[in-house]
Amino acid sequence: MPPTPRKLAAAGIAGVLLATTAVATAVAPAAAAPDTAGWGRPAAADRTDPAEARRVDRVPTPKLGWYACYSHAECATVRLPLDYDKPTGATTEVAVLRLKARDQKKRVGSLFINPGGPGGSGTDIALVAPYFLSDDLLDRFDIVGVDPRGVAASQNVRCFPSVKEQTEAYAGLNVAFPWTKAEEKAYVASAKAIGRACSTTGRPLTGAMSTAEVARDMDVLRRAVGDRKLTYLGFSYGSALGQHYANMFPDRFRALVIDGVLDPNAWVGQGRARKQLQESRLRSADGAYKALREILVRCDAAGAAACPLAAGDPLASFELVAKRLRKKPVVITDPDTGETVRVAYADFVGATLSALYGPAGYADVVAITAELLVLTDPASATVARRAEARAAVAKRAAAARAQARRGYDFPYDNSMETFLGVDCTDAYHPADAADWPALAAEQDKRAPYFGRAWSWMTAPCARDTWTVRDSDAYTGPFNKRTSAPVLVVGNYWDPATNYQGAVGSAAVLPNSRLLSSDSWGHTAYGTSACATGAIDAYLIAGTLPAKGTVCVGDVQPFAEPAPGAAGERVTASKSDLARRAAPARGEPKRLPPVVAPLPAVGTLTVR
Repeated sequence: MPPTPRKLAAAGIAGVLLATTAVATAVAPAAAAPDTAGWGRPAAADRTDPAEARRVDRVPTPKLGWYACYSHAECATVRLPLDYDKPTGATTEVAVLRLKARDQKKRVGSLFINPGGPGGSGTDIALVAPYFLSDDLLDRFDIVGVDPRGVAASQNVRCFPSVKEQTEAYAGLNVAFPWTKAEEKAYVASAKAIGRACSTTGRPLTGAMSTAEVARDMDVLRRAVGDRKLTYLGFSYGSALGQHYANMFPDRFRALVIDGVLDPNAWVGQGRARKQLQESRLRSADGAYKALREILVRCDAAGAAACPLAAGDPLASFELVAKRLRKKPVVITDPDTGETVRVAYADFVGATLSALYGPAGYADVVAITAELLVLTDPASATVARRAEARAAVAKRAAAARAQARRGYDFPYDNSMETFLGVDCTDAYHPADAADWPALAAEQDKRAPYFGRAWSWMTAPCARDTWTVRDSDAYTGPFNKRTSAPVLVVGNYWDPATNYQGAVGSAAVLPNSRLLSSDSWGHTAYGTSACATGAIDAYLIAGTLPAKGTVCVGDVQPFAEPAPGAAGERVTASKSDLARRAAPARGEPKRLPPVVAPLPAVGTLTVR
């Protein structure tokens, strides 16, 4: 059935948000690289494996019946093989949305974009492309978004026969992450219930949602839109989709950019690492803790006039709030509505993680910490200061509730199931969900505060309860020499896709180029006019940034934003969009936030 309208804000997945047309100066300027001139295949380039080629090439090129939708877009749906080994067997419906290039005379082709998740809507993000992609890309490319199988306007995955049964199974997940023993017990019980349901009722779609299947769909749709080779821009988990495509079809793309990069070997799990938590391999929590610590260090250096926490020791103040909330949640009353608000330790951590997703989120980190520093220590604050802090926290809580309110009633919300349908099928995970409390606590020792937050979301993937498998999932190798370069973009302070994921991915892809950015928030595009310009230049003309290029973000903690569209638009909008996004792998799922809007894993995802 055709896609139905959804809120535009849902398309702004964390890390794919507002880009700009401004151009700034990099530490090293973008320049054409002599080893990539032209689009011809290097002599040593790998070719698509014949077996993989047969899978997709024997599927007839679909005829897309485009129709006008959303006033400025074209929509279509197409039925693709559920199993590419059985091209004439069962099918699943996949939704596609296209914005035509504004300058058809200079049109390069189609630009496929993916916002991340897993579970993010490609049609949603394509729909709002005019708000975050540069004019150069909008002029030269048809922007194409595909809802991966199971997701959004595509045929939906459903692990439960009714909303009632889904609600009952999800009951233990309504915390940012479990902290008390009782919360851990309830979370494990829900994780097991979801894993069993998705392995039974959710079939056969849950067994056909691997990233490899989406890469195959994208190759068929590349033909359907008339492109000889793919042009792709993937954010966050969309980097995993890009790397799968590049390694499965190494000679079938003209330009491929991945921004906010997951190390694919860590994502899947190789060798002995297969029994580890996925977080212990990806180390997203390390990136979040690194960013938090740097903000607090810079706060101290900026002084109390710029950062109120600098009146004391910012690092010690953050830990003091955490320590107090671990011991006892704070309960306040909204002075306007009389509603009671309970803020627990996990809410504080979750709100902090959410704030780190935006380039100007450092201000929220400081404000939340300062407010709770007062509210958790009533003896040390004046009545007026306590009232001010209480009102501020209540306002944040009200905004979060309004944004997260969904009621688990009609219609069926499958956002968590889309995330898990990919992650649990793609990757190796520990066997027993009951092991998560101890394993997640170990992650907290390595990366304080965020280890648990990043670990718990995969508990339903425990192999003993999530038993459905995709026999055609791709698990590597991820080191193919591609015919065109892969531009790998990593952000130093990314709280979801650790910068080391970009470094590692670039190191194993022989024909790749690493572009680094000293930027804040999740992903680099739109946070730095330098990075945005370099990505645009590669997508349009094949011009790679010079080796070793390091861009600088337009927004830096406790400093004035760089002048121009980049700083202004990102500061105003990116953080807000991120908080309201659809899955972008990484933030705790279904978390009803109370201190600040905290994206749920199925409402924003890691990555």
